[in-house]
Amino acid sequence: MRLLVIEDNRQLVANLFDYFESRGHVLDVAPDGITGLHLATTQVYDALILDWMLPRMEGPEVLRRLRAEHASEVPVIMLTARDELPDKIAGFRAGADDYLTKPFALPELEVRLDALLLRAQGRNPRKRLQVADLVLDLSTLEAQRAGQVLHLYPACRKLLEVLMRASPAAVTRQQLEFALWGDEPPDGDLLRSHVYELRRSVDGPFARKLVHTLPRVGYRLAVQEGEMIDGR
Repeated sequence: MRLLVIEDNRQLVANLFDYFESRGHVLDVAPDGITGLHLATTQVYDALILDWMLPRMEGPEVLRRLRAEHASEVPVIMLTARDELPDKIAGFRAGADDYLTKPFALPELEVRLDALLLRAQGRNPRKRLQVADLVLDLSTLEAQRAGQVLHLYPACRKLLEVLMRASPAAVTRQQLEFALWGDEPPDGDLLRSHVYELRRSVDGPFARKLVHTLPRVGYRLAVQEGEMIDGR
């Protein structure tokens, strides 16, 4: 399950990451409404966890634009301390699929998300990504190339998913860094190391290279006819 968490409370975000990533789910985070709306409309997620009170754009407005302007059907559960009935009604009218008040238990959130995904399976049946002979199963998070299982650690798997979803388009370094670390990338060029490991797993044993470097831009994952070796 790939989730987008639109929430500005860092402690809550950390708790969500600890809980859901330990269960094999992949999370992105947006600390404000505008960033959240951008990610929700440019990336593919199984569900959104949306706070009400957000910097730059509040949750109900994010949700209204997501539904009305972008025709998105992604399941959305609102997390908020606003527990009055009028607030709940406003949230549902804005387009929320579920509404959970703070404080809440993480297992309850997980169960509610599972229920939303079961109802949404008919609308969003895509469960795997494929580029050439490279396949990523979004249910099991298993990657294979030419039938051979690839052993990827979590950062590489996340990079692979982002690149495959965008393929054949390029993904900038900034987008990849945000996917891995949000607004707080580490010092140094750790991204290059992760891409090196990804390339070694995805391309190392194979003649045709799929991971390509675009100088001063970023990376793309695609079949590139006529180029059998891709330098780092």
